[in-house]
Amino acid sequence: MITVFIDADACPVTREAITTARSHGASVVLVADSGQNLAKYVRPGVEAVQVTTGRDAADFAIIERLSPGDVVVTQDIGVAAMAIGRGAGAVSPRGRIFYLATIDIEMEVRHAEQKHRRAGGRTGGPSKFTDEDREHFIESLERLLTSPQR
Repeated sequence: MITVFIDADACPVTREAITTARSHGASVVLVADSGQNLAKYVRPGVEAVQVTTGRDAADFAIIERLSPGDVVVTQDIGVAAMAIGRGAGAVSPRGRIFYLATIDIEMEVRHAEQKHRRAGGRTGGPSKFTDEDREHFIESLERLLTSPQR
């Protein structure tokens, strides 16, 4: 059985991810730091994992539980790269599917942007989250849940 792991710290599509995953027979694991109220999402087939507050605690809790074929919902390219490395799929809340063929360059871009910001430069923030982003996410998650190959 496929498990959909949701990096639930500030995830704008938690409800959509749960609904979509459950409609495809997948179980769901929400992972967030102890500051998040995950209890409101718990029901049969949906588990909540609260981790201690700390840098990357939720990320590592997700990665250590992954099995090949699972899917991770995350905004973090680093988490997506680790998930892909473990044979799982990864999708952003805006519906961008992360691929093995492109994840290295995405990591390089992330590193260059971090370096630029540390030097005092500015990079643009994300655009406003839209209903179209939400729809694109659902379509992408469905694609990952029904595709035997990622």
